[in-house]
Amino acid sequence: MAEFTTSDGLRLYYETRGEGAPILCLPGLTRNVRDFDFVAPHLDGYRMIALDLRGRGLSAHDPDYMTYNIFREGEDVVDLLDHLGLDRATFLGTSRGGLVTMAVAASRPERLAGAILNDVGPEVGPAGIARIMGYLGATPEEPTHDAWARAAMEANAPEFPGVPLSVWRQQAEAQFIETGDGLALRYDPHLRTAILEQAAAGDAPDLWQFFDNLRGIPTGVIRGANSDILTPETLAKMRERRPDLMVAEVPDRGHPPFLDERESLSMIRAVLEAAT
Repeated sequence: MAEFTTSDGLRLYYETRGEGAPILCLPGLTRNVRDFDFVAPHLDGYRMIALDLRGRGLSAHDPDYMTYNIFREGEDVVDLLDHLGLDRATFLGTSRGGLVTMAVAASRPERLAGAILNDVGPEVGPAGIARIMGYLGATPEEPTHDAWARAAMEANAPEFPGVPLSVWRQQAEAQFIETGDGLALRYDPHLRTAILEQAAAGDAPDLWQFFDNLRGIPTGVIRGANSDILTPETLAKMRERRPDLMVAEVPDRGHPPFLDERESLSMIRAVLEAAT
């Protein structure tokens, strides 16, 4: 179990495996380091570092939940690089992790050797936002991992056709703790309050400017073909601004791809090779 303390005094959890050029893996909004269990076996020859963002997974919850924002989370990432003695790394950011990647590019671009955005861009699809807010901060109705896995497989069948029950069962264990009173969240439920209060304040950053700071950095985007977060329109705008952007679309995947798909792995390898 590896931990470090951020510059504002919070204890965060991370995992490392392998040796070689570093790839820093940042999970989705309510997710944790387990987001990268599917891709980990395919990263031989690289040093994979996965971080539980503050308030998620095994990282400490912050009583000041308003620090659950991409700016502070970006500072945490830089703190982790400093802790590990790394000048730079290739960032692999899933969803929220991709937004944090862009935030670091805006403040400390020299710390990025490359960037891979997994199913996220400078604009987030409204249908995806509505779906996320429907479950954010709420414990599932399903009482067990098995029950959640069956419900998830059925609910996600249109966007993730053919994904077996065993994968959804693995997702259930990654996202929830099974207790005698049902499933408990593996993240601070105040994350919902933070998102709502930040939205109400109306001070959201211009993520297109953040994206533009990735210029000169080898950058790839992975999109699930059925995604409601990264829309085709947003992806088209990203390609217009970055003609050299590497793009992979993963069939039969919604938000987000698991990253073990052939298309995802080809993209990850292409960026890693360009970054080293």
